[in-house]
Amino acid sequence: MTQSDAKKKRMHVKRTKGKDVEKDRQSSPFSTHERVTKTRRESIDRNFTKYKKQQHVDE
Repeated sequence: MTQSDAKKKRMHVKRTKGKDVEKDRQSSPFSTHERVTKTRRESIDRNFTKYKKQQHVDE
């Protein structure tokens, strides 16, 4: 298998400067990303109130 360009660059930096950039990635012991998708409860509440905002007037 061939190596990706990014991996080649990382290996070059490690070889020339002695800096291992892969170790910098794991500085945090927990996940720091925010949740993007809604939880089950949020999606249920959204569907429950979704159609109640519309005013249907029969004439």
